[in-house]
Amino acid sequence: MTDRLSPRDLMAKLVSFPTVSRDTNLPLVDWVEQYLAGHGIEAHRWPDPQQPEKVALFAHVGPWEEGAIVLSGHTDVVPVDGQPWDSDPFEVVERDGKLYGRGTCDMKGFDALAIWALVEAKHAGVKRPLQLALSFDEEVGCTGAPPMIEAMQPVLPKGAAVIVGEPSMMRAVTGHKGGFGYDTHVVGFEVHSSIMHTGVNAIMSAAPLIDWANHRNAECMGAEPSEMAAMFDPPFTTSHVGQITGGTAHNITAKDCWFAMDFRVVPGEDPAAWRDAYFEKVREVEAQMQAVHPDARIDLSERFRVPALQPEEQGEAEALVRALTGDNGVHVVSYGTEAGQFQEAGYSAVICGPGDIAQAHQPNEYITVAQFEAGHDFMRRLVERLT
Repeated sequence: MTDRLSPRDLMAKLVSFPTVSRDTNLPLVDWVEQYLAGHGIEAHRWPDPQQPEKVALFAHVGPWEEGAIVLSGHTDVVPVDGQPWDSDPFEVVERDGKLYGRGTCDMKGFDALAIWALVEAKHAGVKRPLQLALSFDEEVGCTGAPPMIEAMQPVLPKGAAVIVGEPSMMRAVTGHKGGFGYDTHVVGFEVHSSIMHTGVNAIMSAAPLIDWANHRNAECMGAEPSEMAAMFDPPFTTSHVGQITGGTAHNITAKDCWFAMDFRVVPGEDPAAWRDAYFEKVREVEAQMQAVHPDARIDLSERFRVPALQPEEQGEAEALVRALTGDNGVHVVSYGTEAGQFQEAGYSAVICGPGDIAQAHQPNEYITVAQFEAGHDFMRRLVERLT
């Protein structure tokens, strides 16, 4: 039998795998699968057919019946390129009560605690089952969780309550905004800029679409927020463009312009209404472009879609986390997580994990020792409760 590693040792091992989203997570998955097997736990893989180097992993301990508590984490991390780190990002280093390393906060610290809890639950002989679900590609739009959740259904008994361990300072986060985005490719018609009126400048045609987002944000900011929206910061749905590229030369009307239009939608609002409004503006601008040259166009492709996490009435996941933490506050976040995807698939879901989201993605990312220990205490209480 494999030695039972401490949560600190498990986190150090997980962090040592540089599972940046653009790269493979297979070495990490191989190691976790072997570690669980050493404790008599069978893990199941779901390989992405489009990306054979990406794999999700899930496992079950306890009675082979429905109603498990599911501990959900992602294995990928954001890049460290160009960030000024004071130590090796892929080695856990303790300084001044903080554990530094890429993913210590987001979210290999929680992953390590979840693996530890699964092994402890196996040895304790829990009366209620516990499951582990480790996804990939969360950091690039939460695209790895939906197929993993679907793959779990015919293999494991259906779980009841999911704890998604994104950093929340061990508070029970019961709601988050939904998100979706469209890659937008504006195709113009090149001419010399001295006769620009005979061409279609893709960059200048993109400008009204981006300005549309500015106007929508201003309208939402000035409106009275709904009761649900008022819980969030900011208290409204947002439209955002973070990158744009295009053009050939300063004296040629740009043939191409690319940007991504992203939305973060308050729970309870219809994402389709925001999508339709954007599409309507796109077609309006496209018609103006084609009035100048018929070959001009605007192409749209969905980049990601993450459903909102809706606060639940008497949600089992929320009740469990509140019982284990003693937290009775109301907490929501504006970023998206895989919790909304589990909820959409019929699970009760809540977010609760150690660490501060402000440290996520940062150079010298860290989780405090105190927060990591708080997460460890939480897992101890969880295993005791299931036993």
